Amino acid sequence: MKIKFFAAVMALLLGFTGSAFASTNASPDEAKDLALKAASFLKQQGEEAAFEAFMTPGGEWHDRDLYVFVIKDDGTMLAHGAKKTLVGRNLIGLKDVDGKAFVVEEVSVQDEAWVDYKWQNPKSNAIEKKTSYIIRVGGMIVGVGAYAS
Repeated sequence: MKIKFFAAVMALLLGFTGSAFASTNASPDEAKDLALKAASFLKQQGEEAAFEAFMTPGGEWHDRDLYVFVIKDDGTMLAHGAKKTLVGRNLIGLKDVDGKAFVVEEVSVQDEAWVDYKWQNPKSNAIEKKTSYIIRVGGMIVGVGAYAS
């Protein structure tokens, strides 16, 4: 009896923890709003100021699992709010775990569009489904993505 009770309590606690953790992820609408704001900021402030702001941890360009990234048309990462080590690297040939060449798809966006792929969530460190809102700004794209889990 005690084992069944303990198992039921643990299942209940894990259920609450899982649903509470899942609710900490931002929504696709919030990702789109941040991407629109970031594209406007980039146009108004210029590349140097915008890239520095986008990559400042804990700043206004970070919200839970949301962060801004900027990629040049040739696939070179110009700014990345979660992984500064990607900046300066050409990622045009990068594919997700399912083999999708998502960077090619992102830099092919001519105006605004959603791009779906799998990427490492900076909060959970797990590879998760992600949908990123991509906005063309001159010879680069600005993106912000929301994780599905």
